[in-house]
Amino acid sequence: MLKDRYGLSISTSSEQAREAYVAGCDGVLTAWTGDKAHLKRAVEADPGFALGHAALARAQFLMADVAGARASAARARTLAPDATAREQSHVNALCLAIEGKPVESLAATRAHLADHPCDAMVAAPATGVFGLIGFSGRQGREPEQVEFLEALKPHLADDWWFQSVYAFALEEVGRLDEALDLIERSMATNPKNAHGAHIKGHVLYEQGEDRAALDYLDAWLPTYAREGLMHCHISWHIAMFALTLGDAGRAWQIYQAQVQPGGAWGPALNVATDAPSFLWRAELSGQACKPADWQQVNGYVQTSFPKAGVAFVDVHRALSAGAAGDNERAASIVAELEERVASGRSPAGEVVPRLAKGFAAFAKGDWAGAIASLQPALAGTVRIGGSRAQRDLIQNTLIAAYIKAGRLADARKLVAAQKTERQPSVPVAGFA
Repeated sequence: MLKDRYGLSISTSSEQAREAYVAGCDGVLTAWTGDKAHLKRAVEADPGFALGHAALARAQFLMADVAGARASAARARTLAPDATAREQSHVNALCLAIEGKPVESLAATRAHLADHPCDAMVAAPATGVFGLIGFSGRQGREPEQVEFLEALKPHLADDWWFQSVYAFALEEVGRLDEALDLIERSMATNPKNAHGAHIKGHVLYEQGEDRAALDYLDAWLPTYAREGLMHCHISWHIAMFALTLGDAGRAWQIYQAQVQPGGAWGPALNVATDAPSFLWRAELSGQACKPADWQQVNGYVQTSFPKAGVAFVDVHRALSAGAAGDNERAASIVAELEERVASGRSPAGEVVPRLAKGFAAFAKGDWAGAIASLQPALAGTVRIGGSRAQRDLIQNTLIAAYIKAGRLADARKLVAAQKTERQPSVPVAGFA
């Protein structure tokens, strides 16, 4: 029986299917372009290859082709009974997430990895800040992510993919020196790892090395095709570093070409969070955003995500509506989020409507209202998902609200209490 890159047996007798499958899986694990093309070749070479269909489903799902992903997942499930027990378990864990059952998927993933700890394709959906743990809504999900990966470490310590995702988890809990060593080792082994380049940018950001991070991503991004999964988001990081370093012109150039709706090429989740985040941070730093920019972004966000369901996106929905002056919609979003909490349908709990209400109040110039909502929610923001770098938006907004309310001393106390060199993450007008 043939084996994948991790030495796991796969139920295909086709060398062509095996080679295409390995290339496609590596593409999924790196966010490199061409992963779907490779996986389509795999299932064309062997139409009965269940794991090929499951991997294709994962690749389609990551690019927000939900219908295509579910069709491929259904095909994988149909074929799985003819595969090995490991492959059946592999297919089940991946397909549950694609079928909209993240809690069940994480449980199946943990059970699968207990027996097959080298199965990176099954482990991958549970990693990162947008994964099954990252979007779980749990307050302790950052140390939980580290614990999840440390169970795999004895089996994958020398693997470039594992080193990159483990580095991200360590960075998010403040173990920066370890994270930097791991991500540099990972990228030295496989420099064509878009997730890895992104993670190195995060590590340097948390170390306060903005210039080094910008130089690194500026050098790396030209090697990456624009249609790559991470192109929009890495571009957002470059724009943020430029803004932090005082090059507003460069920041806006990157935003317009590679981050804003119509300029970015990537999943709606990234565009719908990165674009409003850039505009909001630019305004916090003293830049003037055109009303048309906010109207464009708000239209995109509300059209792409008309209903609540993903806490990280929901906060940006309220932010975008408020900033665009769409106060009725902002209030409706807050009410929708409060109803989800009341009905027990919000894994992240009441922090989501509180943040939404805080951003809506700030957008209207209600500094006291913004402070009243954001201040008690700050400690629980980890529950909405996303990285620490992304969630800095919340603290920066609270700093700005304090300043605008004439409470500069409180802004300084907030920053001092964080005990890092990273705050505020981008300039906040009036704060020194």
